[in-house]
Amino acid sequence: MKSPAFQILFKHLRQEPPLGWAQLSHQKVRLLVALTGVAFADILIFTMLGFQSMLFEGSTFVHKNLRADLVLLSQRTEALYFGQTFSRRHLYQANAVEGVASAKPFYFGGGAWINPWDGESTDVMVLAFDPAHPVLDLPEVDQQLDKIKLPNVILLDRKTQPKVGPVAETLDQGKSVTTELSGHRIKVEGLFTLGSSIFTEGHLITSDSNYLRFTGPDSLETVNVGALILEPDADLETVRQALDTRLPKEVKVLTPEEFIQIEVGFWASQPSGVIFNFGAVMGLVVGIVIVNQVLYSDVNDHLPEYATLKAMGYSDRRLLMVVFQEAAILAILGFLPGYGVSLGMYQLLAYLTKIPLGMRLGVTLQVFTATVAMCMISAAIAMRKLQSADPADVF
Repeated sequence: MKSPAFQILFKHLRQEPPLGWAQLSHQKVRLLVALTGVAFADILIFTMLGFQSMLFEGSTFVHKNLRADLVLLSQRTEALYFGQTFSRRHLYQANAVEGVASAKPFYFGGGAWINPWDGESTDVMVLAFDPAHPVLDLPEVDQQLDKIKLPNVILLDRKTQPKVGPVAETLDQGKSVTTELSGHRIKVEGLFTLGSSIFTEGHLITSDSNYLRFTGPDSLETVNVGALILEPDADLETVRQALDTRLPKEVKVLTPEEFIQIEVGFWASQPSGVIFNFGAVMGLVVGIVIVNQVLYSDVNDHLPEYATLKAMGYSDRRLLMVVFQEAAILAILGFLPGYGVSLGMYQLLAYLTKIPLGMRLGVTLQVFTATVAMCMISAAIAMRKLQSADPADVF
C-alpha cells in the first residue's frame, strides 16, 4: 500500500503540474509558518533599507536641488553637514576660466532656533545665498526672493520637525511668526518645501546679508559650496580640467552627481549606515534559516517517496527541481505580504517623522531579488538531504 503522500507525488510527476505547490499545500500549517518567516525577513530588510534611505535622502536634499553644472568644495569636505570652507576669492578665479558663465557662493551652517510657543531651542540648518543669484532650484523660493532681501527675514521649510513649532500652520492662517535664531531676532515671511532629515530638525533660507548678521563680520569671506554655471556651448570636461589647473589643490571640482555620491559614501561609512546594512543582512540570514528548516523538513518527511521514485527511474535533477520550485513559490507568496506591510510602515514613518520616505522601485527589486536568493540558498542546502535518498532504504 502506497502512502497518500507518495500517491500525490507520483500523480503530479506524471501530469506535470506545479508539484512544488502540491508538496507545500499538503502541510498547510508548515506552509503558513514558512510564508510568515519569509514575510518577516522581508519586513526586516525593508525596515533597514528604509532607515538607510531616510539617512541618505535626508543628507542629499540640498545637493539634489543645487542649481549648478559644476560644484566647488574644500578638499577637506567629506560631507556638506560637516564640511569645511574655502576662500571666496577662488570663486573669482573660477569665474575667470573660459566656459564658466557664473560662480556663485552658497553658505551653509547651523543655527539655534527658539520655538516661539514654548521657548525651547532646537538646531536647524541655515542656507544662504545672494538673492540676485539664487543657487537652489526651488520655485517656491524663487517667488519669494524679494522677502529675504529684507533685514532679518527668513523662509522656513514647511517639512521641519514639530520641535520648531506650528510655524507653517500659523502662516497659513495669515498670521506672522517672529522668533530668535542664534540670539538674533528674525521674522518668518514665507515657506518652501525641501525636507528634514535624521540629523537636523529642518532648514531655513535667507540672504547672504542676513547670514552675515547672524554669523559674524567675516562669515562671507569663506564659502561652503561654489555653484558654477557653464556657458551653453561649453564642454563640461574641458572646463573642469581648466578649473583643476587654475585653482589651488585645496579646492576640488565635482559634478553634481559626484557631490551626491560623496555625501552618500560618507554616511554609508558611518556607524548608522553600517548598522542599517548589517540589519538587512541579518534579515536575510533569518529568512534563510526559516525557509531551510521548512524545506529540509519537507524533504525529510517524504524521503521514502523520493527514494521510490528514484528506483522507478526519476533522475536527481528532476526531483531537485521540485525543491527549487517550492523555494520559488515561498519567495513569491512570502514577498507579497512583506511588501504590503512594509509599504504601510513606510507611510507611517513618513507621517510620524516628517521625513519623506516612499517605496522606491529600486528598493522593491532589491528586496525581491534578496528574497528569491534567500529561498534558493535554502533550497540548495536542503537538496543535499534529497540527494541522499537511496532506493535501497525503501526495499
